[in-house]
Amino acid sequence: MNIVVQQKIAENAKMAELLKQNSYWFKYLNRDEKYLKDYLNEMKDKYRLRFTDKVSDAIDNIDLISNILENLK
Repeated sequence: MNIVVQQKIAENAKMAELLKQNSYWFKYLNRDEKYLKDYLNEMKDKYRLRFTDKVSDAIDNIDLISNILENLK
């Protein structure tokens, strides 16, 4: 595996954890560095790190709090 790819994975705990859970990524990352983008996309999907996921979670939390406050009335 390329040194740059190894450093990027070592810097991010979530990337390292995903690599441990899905070892098939070693094969792709060893073959070519261009698979790093696909790996990052899978990590963002699995751990819900996209902006839309964060907005959706925030809306869900607001709905939950408003429902709790409504029930307390």
